[in-house]
Amino acid sequence: MAERDAVATTQEVLGLLEKAVAMLRDQYGDTLGVRRVSSDVSRLATDLDELGPPAPGHRPGPSPDDLEEIPDTPYDEAMWSDAEHEGFGAPDRRAP
Repeated sequence: MAERDAVATTQEVLGLLEKAVAMLRDQYGDTLGVRRVSSDVSRLATDLDELGPPAPGHRPGPSPDDLEEIPDTPYDEAMWSDAEHEGFGAPDRRAP
């Protein structure tokens, strides 16, 4: 998703959230809880307006197509035959 698309989508969703909070105010009245939710939504809108462009050189995380799935099947034991055990050293050497 492009930067502008993400911001526009978030603004659109915030607009819907503002309408939902207005419906809450109609249903619950001007209670402390409704005022706090309204304040939170307002703060989110302000933060989004102040967001600006992404930092130079920022790269979004990998897309699911870029990820490689590693199977849960056990590795072939022969692959570890001459490996040292961490903390124990090689199996054919002993501490003096």
